[in-house]
Amino acid sequence: MIERNVARYIAKENLCGPGDKILVALSGGADSVALLRILLSLGYNCEAAHCNFHLRGEESDRDERFVRTLCTTLKVPLHTTDFDTMRHAAENHISIEMAARELRYRWFAEQKEKCRATVIAVGHHKDDSVETMLLNLIRGTGINGLQGIRPRNGDIIRPLLCVSRQEITVYLNRIGQEYVTDSTNLQDEYTRNKIRLHLLPLMREINRSVAESLIMTGNYLNEAAHLYNIGIAEGRQRVWTEEGIDIDRLLDEPAPRALLFEMLRPLGFNSAQTEDIFASLHGQPGKQFVSNTGWRVVKDRKRLLIKKSVTAETIEPQPPFTLIKEEREYTPDFVIPREKEVACFDADKLNGVLTVRKWQYGDVFVPFGMQGRKKISDYLTDRKFSLLRKEQQWVLCCNDRIAWLIGERTDNRFRIGPTTRRVIILKKKE
Repeated sequence: MIERNVARYIAKENLCGPGDKILVALSGGADSVALLRILLSLGYNCEAAHCNFHLRGEESDRDERFVRTLCTTLKVPLHTTDFDTMRHAAENHISIEMAARELRYRWFAEQKEKCRATVIAVGHHKDDSVETMLLNLIRGTGINGLQGIRPRNGDIIRPLLCVSRQEITVYLNRIGQEYVTDSTNLQDEYTRNKIRLHLLPLMREINRSVAESLIMTGNYLNEAAHLYNIGIAEGRQRVWTEEGIDIDRLLDEPAPRALLFEMLRPLGFNSAQTEDIFASLHGQPGKQFVSNTGWRVVKDRKRLLIKKSVTAETIEPQPPFTLIKEEREYTPDFVIPREKEVACFDADKLNGVLTVRKWQYGDVFVPFGMQGRKKISDYLTDRKFSLLRKEQQWVLCCNDRIAWLIGERTDNRFRIGPTTRRVIILKKKE
């Protein structure tokens, strides 16, 4: 019986204990309804949680009414909420599916704490796991993406991964339990539905037990992934630096492409982007790659520099430091400071409007001790600054002329000389 199989699976995977309270994610569909009925039949203390995403009009309200009636009949406490899913997706620039996922799991976690449940149970079953494996394979994934859905993720448990969709519907028919059907599951607009409605039936024509075969492969890969992830973690330690990935060390690794993929995947880079980044390792510096989560990889001379992309919201309106100004008479015993964080100028020469900004391409200055102009971009390149370090360089301007490459070098046109009577001292303070 399905109840016995689920009970064995819960014990085998150590998903929860006999005295635990379980918050069941109850959509009203066959899988979630079966999950609630099975857990109740096994003697678990359950409460239910239902989200109305208002994405399917009357059908969404129908689901909520069904869930309310079911929980009243079964005497199960029910928690409900409404979400403006479309608005959340638009405001956060994410898909509707991602928005619904974010909203429900955040709310489930809140309700779990309020009702003092031990875990949150969701109704994913064996077919969902197979579809996830195929979906990841189609999109491009590493070994971790081919394991399917795991039985536990933190306090989220999936007790039905040991049974199929067909076993669930047979069980509900046997006990005379109704459920609702999400009409979007019958449409093939989404990739997952195309896999469910078209690809898997075709695969079953080749192998009637294809789902079981894929699940078994996923279990083998789960064990192999433990060894794989240990190797990835050790490789990461060998190639990682404060600024990013050391290219020479990466290329010395036994599987540099796989290591690079696993290091960049959590930052939102897909397999195609990772291949492009790997291909750039032997090329000229300067190429940049941006992930869909706002991370940026820059190919520098010896490193892959990694940082969050600069957007309109993250551009610094003010420098991350202050300049402390001091003015004094220039006397024969005055000693010019040599620290890079301190700059001294002839006060009569530095007599314009002072502003601080990031340097820009085309900026020039006359480096202290020199007579001719030099592009700031060339100066920074000569100093062997990385591309990301260059982006963080600020300049002090006197009217439209650059007086100080802050923290680096002053401009010779503002230097202290024989005719200097007063000096201005500027100290950079973080």
